[in-house]
Amino acid sequence: MSLMSPNVPECSPKSLKVPKPMINVNQLTSLQLDAVEYWHDRKFVLLKPENNLFAIVLEQHRFNFDLWHEEDIARSPDVSDTEIARVKRRIDQLNQKRNDGIERMDTAVIEILIENGVAPQPGARINTETPGSAIDRLSIMSLRIFHLQEQFQRSDTGWEHQQLVSQRLERCFQQHSDLSQSLTELLDDIFSGNKILKVYHQFKMYNDPTMNPYLYNRKKTA
Repeated sequence: MSLMSPNVPECSPKSLKVPKPMINVNQLTSLQLDAVEYWHDRKFVLLKPENNLFAIVLEQHRFNFDLWHEEDIARSPDVSDTEIARVKRRIDQLNQKRNDGIERMDTAVIEILIENGVAPQPGARINTETPGSAIDRLSIMSLRIFHLQEQFQRSDTGWEHQQLVSQRLERCFQQHSDLSQSLTELLDDIFSGNKILKVYHQFKMYNDPTMNPYLYNRKKTA
């Protein structure tokens, strides 16, 4: 799925172009957008990326895709308490994998830096956001764009709904473009040695039975 205005017709079925072993943000975001469309509609063949970084990007993107739809279920008023509990556990598991994926993407970028002999220059600065975090945000934005386009194409809504969705879509297109440009500039700074990249581990504790007080205290009293 390409970034397009709401009144542009859907693209015809196509084959997914797999990025080469370079960090090209346009290819990366196209992979995310195409994957969302494929996972929903299976309109074309989704090929496995040969590039290790892009393979991790696709895997992490799938966790966001699954999270999005589990969240939809969790907010349904007619879902049973038993199902809500199942969904909540699934959301926790997926969110853990999503965050692990961010760390793996940053690790993969560092491996590319090492392979190419890139080292930080004297006085290089640390950015407030890593490439992995930005890629994660782009992943979520691609999901938001797809689902807003779905809303725009509904035949059971009125003019006000269409106008609201159209305005949100245009803003999402701009946000996606801005974030893509920011990621491109960040990667340029990192690969020129002007900025330092580190992997920031989030050390999520809620899924760890040795770190979650409720889990390990419960085990002691069982």
